[in-house]
Amino acid sequence: MSTLPTYKAIGLMSGTSLDGLDIVYCSFSFDGRWAFEIHRARTISYDEIWKDRLRYAHAMSGTELMSLHVELGRLHGHWVREFMDAQHIQADFIASHGHTVFHQPENGMTLQIGSPAHIVAQTGVDVIADFRSTDVALGGQGAPLVPVGDIHLFTDYPACLNLGGIANVTVKSSSGVIAFDMAICNMALNYFAERLGFMYDGNGDISRSGVVHETLLQDLNALPFFQQSPPKSLGKEFWLSECLPLLEEASLSERDALRTFTEHIAIQIGQSLARYNPDELLVTGGGAHNQFLIERIAAHTKHRVVVPDNLIVDYKEALIFAFLGALRKSGHPNALHSVTGASRDSLSGAVYSAQ
Repeated sequence: MSTLPTYKAIGLMSGTSLDGLDIVYCSFSFDGRWAFEIHRARTISYDEIWKDRLRYAHAMSGTELMSLHVELGRLHGHWVREFMDAQHIQADFIASHGHTVFHQPENGMTLQIGSPAHIVAQTGVDVIADFRSTDVALGGQGAPLVPVGDIHLFTDYPACLNLGGIANVTVKSSSGVIAFDMAICNMALNYFAERLGFMYDGNGDISRSGVVHETLLQDLNALPFFQQSPPKSLGKEFWLSECLPLLEEASLSERDALRTFTEHIAIQIGQSLARYNPDELLVTGGGAHNQFLIERIAAHTKHRVVVPDNLIVDYKEALIFAFLGALRKSGHPNALHSVTGASRDSLSGAVYSAQ
């Protein structure tokens, strides 16, 4: 790879935890190795109406879902335009992950809504979107895609753990790179916190006050997904069809449900990493703020757990999707078949031009 131009990009991430839209303005340069800088970042929360619409989007009719796709694109575009104007930003492109409604790679489908064409119309900036479909069409999981950024941007860490709506990991070794989804994470923790009237479980104080339900914990850990070898990925479907019914059947208090599921997440992370044994684990994503979850992960692993500054913790995923856009622009693969199980590496992302 020869020296490339510096890319100024905006990355957008709307995760399954429904926290809101992460917006990051960053730059990427390459001169023998990739370097990045985050210049500005902001998270805009969804209100309760939007949370409900996104939470139940999977049950909408085709017409309703298309309408939501357009409306979400307009909303994201409006928020990005305000962000650009307030910060006096000019970007070369916007890379949008969109918001996942369906993720069923075994059926050849994955859907992220938030119309890129309407983001272009609102901002006047090229948009790169739909980063997962090509990999799925090539027989891959379409996930995780973040490992490409872990490999090139966070080279000092042998393992990178993301605690978002879903927990996933990238492990780097002399024999190659492996990455996969490990467990449902904030999607579940936020669900029970919201039933108690909180947006999320802060430092994990609610969970800390609960009691582990051993039978439920065993049932969760016995789900077939956790016996599968990578590559593998999870979607909201797994939470709704496999995890939530077990929790509801157990009829626990929200505190005990939180405590039990927190232990489940930590156990799955520990068991998944045991076979790779990285000496250091970089932890990012919203769950990295949950001190109790971090304590339980540390208790189930032998690795030194590293939580970086808040800018990286909160915006690493949006940063990496901006990076996937930079790779798309430069014509270099941004979805790795060794990670996703596809038949080959691919140059993913559809470009919507402002011209």
